[in-house]
Amino acid sequence: MSEVKVNKISPRSGTDVTLGDSGDNFNVPSGAAIAVTGDLKSSTLKDSAGAVVISKAGTTVTLGASGDTVSVAGGATLEGAGLAWQTIITGSTLTSVAGNAYWIDTTSNTCTITLPSSASNGDQIIFADYARTWGTNKIIIDSNGLNYQGEDDTFNVEYGINGQTINIVYSDATKGWIPLDDDDVTEAPVAPPTQKAIFGYGSTGSNVSITNLVSNSGVVASDVTGVGTARRALAAAGYGGDKAIFGYGLTGASVSMTNLVSSSGVVATDTTGVGTARYDLAAAGYGGDKAIFGYGYTGSYVSITNLVSSSGVVATDTTGVGTARSRLAAAGYGGDKAIFGYGYTGSNFSITNLVSNSGVVATDTTGVGSARRSLAAASYGGDKAIFGYGYTGSYVSITNLVSNSGVVATDTTGVGTGRNALAAAGYGGDKAIFGYGSTGSNVSITNLVSNSGVVATDTTGVGTARYALAAAGYSTTA
Repeated sequence: MSEVKVNKISPRSGTDVTLGDSGDNFNVPSGAAIAVTGDLKSSTLKDSAGAVVISKAGTTVTLGASGDTVSVAGGATLEGAGLAWQTIITGSTLTSVAGNAYWIDTTSNTCTITLPSSASNGDQIIFADYARTWGTNKIIIDSNGLNYQGEDDTFNVEYGINGQTINIVYSDATKGWIPLDDDDVTEAPVAPPTQKAIFGYGSTGSNVSITNLVSNSGVVASDVTGVGTARRALAAAGYGGDKAIFGYGLTGASVSMTNLVSSSGVVATDTTGVGTARYDLAAAGYGGDKAIFGYGYTGSYVSITNLVSSSGVVATDTTGVGTARSRLAAAGYGGDKAIFGYGYTGSNFSITNLVSNSGVVATDTTGVGSARRSLAAASYGGDKAIFGYGYTGSYVSITNLVSNSGVVATDTTGVGTGRNALAAAGYGGDKAIFGYGSTGSNVSITNLVSNSGVVATDTTGVGTARYALAAAGYSTTA
């Protein structure tokens, strides 16, 4: 091997020096170093195996190749890197990409944002309220098969505060996407709404245990053969996110037995009663996946309550709060709270009692609207409630809407046949239905309630006409 020793190589003419020919390799032995005090210029830098380490095409610089991992050493800082902010999003849908940040303008519409279908630990996305209009038109997050704050993608994730910014980072398969800010963590996700409903039990002159299922479009099905002890003057509520429970009532004597309803609308046999046996009580869902039975009549008017866990287990009596009464109604409101209202203690009342998202019943709120008994109530609109119909000394069809903060509105002129001892439940995610009851004669007519709380005219009855029945929503599947 020949050896050339020089201290300096200079061009013979011009400013360029060429070393070797195309295809040649220049090897620097181990322990030797090349020091460059000027510029080192190349469009591509490769490793010893010929794989690209750094390349540039136009104004784009690429670090590594497909399958490589680009790391920053511990203690080192990478400056100038960050999320890529995109142009303003004004459409009603967005398919987001990890590593991007988005200005979301909901001036004209809500925006449903689909997250990536796969993600790795540390993937990050930011959504920001461009026009401060999320309070009017919210954003809806579809987690696209991945978990969000530990809940699967059947849960609803919505944000609706003006000026809000949502900064989410993916963790793992268990918790999924997690918002970094506390206010965002407390807002989402929430359980999906129920889609179907069930009317059950009651009296035709004799106690029955038949049920009638209601589809997600509000269509009532014909009778299903009864399961469990026939009784009347019971109550029902949703629990567990997609199931329901019938409880208590009158068989000739007061009872405290319950019957669970599966997410497919199948009623189970009797569960031994817990708590004080009573009838003419009310029930509602609260806390997102639990329920509460309250008030009623044992021979005396009572205000005791019994909480129901997310698995349908009824707790022992809780000391009553508020005016003891019977023939009242109850419904969920505000997404996770409940309200008991109206009723009878020898005279009609319009007082209400709010229930917190932990199942604590508040003292009486001064009544609004016509005092009456034997009415019904249900949730509607996603976070509101409606009391309707009943008896004031005559059969009425008036309604009273309840806001998402639990404020009861004055009477709305009645629509449909005035009646009492009916039942009501939510259906279709955000609507409600009143059904059955008595006008002096038993009826099976129903009245649908829109997601804005408007009650429709009578729908011809389906199933056995009866009164003193109960109803609840069930199933998150349409």
